[in-house]
Amino acid sequence: MQNKVITAVTLSLLLSLSATTQAAQVTGCEAKKEEIKTQIKYAKEYGNTHRLAGLETALQKVNEYCTDDSLRVEQKEKIAEKEEKVAEREQELNEAKEKGNTDKIEKKERKLQEAIDELNEAKNELLR
Repeated sequence: MQNKVITAVTLSLLLSLSATTQAAQVTGCEAKKEEIKTQIKYAKEYGNTHRLAGLETALQKVNEYCTDDSLRVEQKEKIAEKEEKVAEREQELNEAKEKGNTDKIEKKERKLQEAIDELNEAKNELLR
């Protein structure tokens, strides 16, 4: 019995990884559709009807309105927002350094690093 459970779990994991690999090969709107379809599958498996309804609406909207060009524009806007956030965090760090409060400096450095990481993530998404 335990072997059957382990086999079933292993098979589920492999199928899931296979779907993820296939989704990683597509880009733009197709990738967005694949991700939503995967989430729909999980929502159905777990009986999450509210999530399922929202995901089906999202898939319908992606099918109707999504274009690769619109995604690129949206992503560039997101990058611009992240760049503004980095600049703001740099300013806050400089102000903390001027005041000399080491606790605030450390906190502002962490926030700046988080903003930089978010910016890099947004840039990487644009390249996909």
